[in-house]
Amino acid sequence: MSHAAPSAPGGPGPCDLRVLWDDRLITYDFGPTHPMNPVRVELTMALAREYGVLDHPNVEVASFDPAGDVLLELIHDPAYIAAVRHAGSTGLPAPRHGLGTPDNPVFIGMHEASTLVTGASVAAAEAVWTGRVPHAANISGGLHHAMRSAASGFCVYDDPAIAIAWLLENGAERIAYVDVDVHHGDGVQAAFYDDPRVLTISLHETPRTLFPGTGFPQETGSGDARGMAVNVALPPGTGDAAWLRAFHSVVPQLLHAFRPQILLTQHGCDSHRLDPLAHLMLSVDGQRAAYAALHRLAHEVAGGRWIITGGGGYELVQVVPRAWTHLLAEAAGRPIDPATATPEPWREFVRRRTMEIAPRQMSDLPPERAGGDPLEVHAWASGYDPANPLDQAILATRKAVFPEHGLDPLTEA
Repeated sequence: MSHAAPSAPGGPGPCDLRVLWDDRLITYDFGPTHPMNPVRVELTMALAREYGVLDHPNVEVASFDPAGDVLLELIHDPAYIAAVRHAGSTGLPAPRHGLGTPDNPVFIGMHEASTLVTGASVAAAEAVWTGRVPHAANISGGLHHAMRSAASGFCVYDDPAIAIAWLLENGAERIAYVDVDVHHGDGVQAAFYDDPRVLTISLHETPRTLFPGTGFPQETGSGDARGMAVNVALPPGTGDAAWLRAFHSVVPQLLHAFRPQILLTQHGCDSHRLDPLAHLMLSVDGQRAAYAALHRLAHEVAGGRWIITGGGGYELVQVVPRAWTHLLAEAAGRPIDPATATPEPWREFVRRRTMEIAPRQMSDLPPERAGGDPLEVHAWASGYDPANPLDQAILATRKAVFPEHGLDPLTEA
């Protein structure tokens, strides 16, 4: 049974969406005590199915091939790929390559599981770029910390960067990447730091208080790509309205100026106030508003071509399944009414699978408020306070990159 509501006023409406999925994706598993437990993806797909998100006539669940070495080598060094393959077959660490650390413990089958995640993101990129569908999603992807020769931050292969590199190899000339994970999208930024064809925008908690310690506004790209790396470093404690103010003060302006042919987004939901690894204070409702904004922007600036990945998110039951089910529903143009109760069969599945009590509705707001729009966002054009830490962060980013795009950092709405 579908609980989906019609599109919100002004939304793009129903859109063809391909969801790349294979049950083997949950084998990307660092172990039961690791924060990045694949049960979060399993519960998301179960919730999306219960809501009928995957059953709409405009939504297709598709299979894909794992990424081979030719694809992986678009971003990663062959010696690193060999190290991942060896560690994943023997269980032996490779410290020089970041394999066998607390963040990235070795597990048997690691290479194969990681190539599945990457293959799904490349298949999503191919489906959108070739015009088969306007939108494609790999919620198991978004592993944005992996570097050319090292695993980092729970990420073995950098699937968003590889998908972008595949697009460039196949004729794309302007690609925008927007990363809303609470952690800086450092691996993707590093891969394209000197490439003017790729605009990377990351909104994250300030690196002064959070891994990976990069993502300052002054990191703007090099050479001909100056201004193409954009970093919004947010103060700890930033909540919905403040986060959305930052987003709307930076992202739409730059995307409209750059006019990408395709938009790839990373949707780590670890910005939620319940996430155990970070210090932002968003709700599922604020995250849902960000998904809707990115959907609209994909249609406004990129002809509707939108590739969607997951990312971080470590509140495995209360946050990730609801956030990413909203994401998939939004991408299908059939958003779920946040006041809707979560389906009882899903809550029972959560209890049996995790021994936890599942959330009872799709909003973090009280039931009487969940169906409205509680998020009043003050646009930059309404003025800014130079003494406010949030506005200081926004202004630092605007001053660092807006002039490179012909935009006025002080007045551009």
